[in-house]
Amino acid sequence: MIANYGYQDGSGDFFITIDTDKCDGCRACVRACPAECFEVGEDPNDPLRDEPVAIVSEVVRNKIKYTCGKCKEAGAPLPCVEACRQNAISHSW
Repeated sequence: MIANYGYQDGSGDFFITIDTDKCDGCRACVRACPAECFEVGEDPNDPLRDEPVAIVSEVVRNKIKYTCGKCKEAGAPLPCVEACRQNAISHSW
């Protein structure tokens, strides 16, 4: 399942997408993200799933554009995307 966390406003779409079919809950994104955007827990979109998955913290979802801005401005690959060995994380902008 594809889980989109973020928002859309007049300046664009700002989402972090996690493919929960690929995510194995390894916590690499949690350790890699300097803004502490991620947590690992029960899949809110699939409560019957036994394995934990990465999710974007609720307090960050409505300000992802700004929270992830420092990593985006650096121009290098995003730490969370690079850390995910399952290629389960992407950003929409």
